[in-house]
Amino acid sequence: MLTLDKFEEASVKVREVTQETKLVYSDYLSRQTGNKVYLKPENMQFTGAYKVRGAYYKISTLSPEERERGLITASAGNHAQGVAYAAKCFGAKAVIVMPTTTPLIKVNRTKSYGAEVVLFGDVYDEACQKAFELADEKGYTFIHPFDDPVVATGQGTIAMEIFKELPLVEYILVPIGGGGLATGVSTLAKLLNPRIRVIGVEPAGASCMQASLAAGKVVTLPGVNTIADGTAVKTPGTKIFPYIQKNLDDIVTVADDELVVAFLDMVENHKMVVENSGLLTVAALRHLDVSDKRVVAILSGGNMDVITMSSVVQQGLIFRDRIFTVSVLLPDKPGELSKVSTTIAREQGNVIKLEHNQFVSTNRNVAVELRITMESFGTEHKKQIIKALEADGYQPKVVRTSL
Repeated sequence: MLTLDKFEEASVKVREVTQETKLVYSDYLSRQTGNKVYLKPENMQFTGAYKVRGAYYKISTLSPEERERGLITASAGNHAQGVAYAAKCFGAKAVIVMPTTTPLIKVNRTKSYGAEVVLFGDVYDEACQKAFELADEKGYTFIHPFDDPVVATGQGTIAMEIFKELPLVEYILVPIGGGGLATGVSTLAKLLNPRIRVIGVEPAGASCMQASLAAGKVVTLPGVNTIADGTAVKTPGTKIFPYIQKNLDDIVTVADDELVVAFLDMVENHKMVVENSGLLTVAALRHLDVSDKRVVAILSGGNMDVITMSSVVQQGLIFRDRIFTVSVLLPDKPGELSKVSTTIAREQGNVIKLEHNQFVSTNRNVAVELRITMESFGTEHKKQIIKALEADGYQPKVVRTSL
């Protein structure tokens, strides 16, 4: 049972390894959504995510014999680092099975805590099956990333901290992968205030908990497809599912494109790097059909590799019309490129890429294609540049941007 006494015990225990992540009031997101929005920045934990809470509390409850056998788990990254770090604190061996698609930063950081890493499978579920096999074969003690009430109790300590800082909180948004965090947070939140609403958030391409709640039982998705790798789970936890059914008020799903825009929001307005799974709650703020409420969005982690970060930034700029590409047809004669450049410069557009195609027509004297990729200040500025090109006699067509 997840009881108030156990949550209080866990809250004391996890302070040994967690950093204080005080709520951050977001003036920007508050203005955007009409609510009073606070962020719970678990991306600022030493291991880069909240997962160390559940891992450390779970390992603290094991017997010396269970720890001496060695610990094993499966994880897409954040739980891996939590177990690796917690195992190091207790002087125990840790073996972590991670999907082959896990970002390099998460793999390397897990190894840096002294854990042995095994890469297996394309998604968490395949890695988890491998971890169970190794546990049976080697006698390791398995630390489940989410389907364990003790682990969920450790994760729920986040809610205790939220209530201490913001006793009158009305909504808590929590990311969902397998459901451990949502279980702990929603259960403790309801114990502290039955009237509070706790909303789970899943990626649209991996909405296993939403499907399970609709079916009234745990179901397995045929596959998952999302950039939110930390929540790319096909089957939610069976042991914790009854707690979700009882305590979670609703589930919101968000598309990957929304996560891309949310990343830019966090970087530009809060100078924070939050991984895609941690951004689920930020994206979900615009799905809440309420106003003037005190809302806390849990940022579950910040472990994002630089290559992914670069891709997300580029896509976010494209989505917001900060970068766009137009195609114009020009006569193939000297001076035409200069004329187009002059028009764009006059409107303060910044050209970052040019592609000149002489073979768009069999008659080069009639037309060659020029594709111009440029920076703008946003949608209105983009429209202004296109209008100026049209006024100068061109017929610009917006095309798919490729950087």
